[in-house]
Amino acid sequence: MQVVVLCGGKGTRLSEYTEKIPKPLIEVGNKPILSHIMKMYSYYGYNNFILCLSYKGNKIKEYLENDKSFKIEFVDTGINSNKAERIMEIKNYIKDKDFFVTYGDDLSDVNINSLLRFHKKNKKIVTLTAIDLVSSFGILEINKKNEVIRFQEKPKLNYLMNGGFYVFNKKVFDYIKKGYDLEKETFEALANAKLIAAFYHKGFWKSMNTLKDVIELNEMFANGKIPWIKK
Repeated sequence: MQVVVLCGGKGTRLSEYTEKIPKPLIEVGNKPILSHIMKMYSYYGYNNFILCLSYKGNKIKEYLENDKSFKIEFVDTGINSNKAERIMEIKNYIKDKDFFVTYGDDLSDVNINSLLRFHKKNKKIVTLTAIDLVSSFGILEINKKNEVIRFQEKPKLNYLMNGGFYVFNKKVFDYIKKGYDLEKETFEALANAKLIAAFYHKGFWKSMNTLKDVIELNEMFANGKIPWIKK
């Protein structure tokens, strides 16, 4: 199976880095986050990648084009394309009925083979990885006298969120048109038709969206807390 990685965003919230390099080349430890993602899939036996490039995509190609560990197709998907349009651009590259899709800035210890088995069992067009929503802030509880009785540091909330790490069936292309947003028009249409499933993952997941995320991921790596790396 092929693994499609969305690598074309401008990463404007990380302009400290992305003025010079694309976001997927920002390092965690001693390697770009994109390398960590690709090695995660490789651990489960998936080494055939389609990289949806755009912003500074030539730098990604330069970094990986001589890497013989993977089979990689580099596809320029357009500087102003959104996620759905990038996926639409690689339609003719897809060979099997099912393929993986992931973002170029998320790390997780999700079991990719379990995700795939879940997808095949449920026979939906899209399977996404659902994770617990964690508050970005600490919260407090007060009593009727307005006295603070409890603090909770960034607790899990009673909601799930989309953690990416998808499996798509080729029928998804029937739900993608130019101008469509992946999480809005495409996924909402699939949800209304009950054709999208959620694989609940209780383990580690973290996205690299801000400088704080880069620092936290590198601190984890430095301290040997690297659950996304299989040994």
